[in-house]
Amino acid sequence: MSTMNKYRIMVVDDDQFIVAILENYLKQYYEVICKSNAIEAMGWLEEGNEIHLIVADINMPEMDGIEFLEQLRSSGFFRNIPFLILSGNKDTGEKIKCLKAGADDYIVKPFNPEEVYVRIENILRRIGVTAKYSI
Repeated sequence: MSTMNKYRIMVVDDDQFIVAILENYLKQYYEVICKSNAIEAMGWLEEGNEIHLIVADINMPEMDGIEFLEQLRSSGFFRNIPFLILSGNKDTGEKIKCLKAGADDYIVKPFNPEEVYVRIENILRRIGVTAKYSI
């Protein structure tokens, strides 16, 4: 099936190794759009591109993952895009801060790419989208 029929997942991380791992694993299920920072990602969204879910690192230069999330949640256009945070920090306080800011889930690095996929599927299922049936 062509990528036009797959759901679009955006991966935003300044660590190209993490981006490559996620892109290579997730592309079998979704169309994967990769951006190296939140400003680039926001610009791409503002161009009118549609996305079904965002996976973003918390620690990025210029605009961190929480700022990116808060900007999306305060927007009339982007506030409902599901958002999954990646972080190297296991601290419960940071997890709570992200969830209070509107993150749908929080995954600690290092992670298993299959876990990321399952968590994405769970989020999409909760909002009425099931990508595994779309391909």
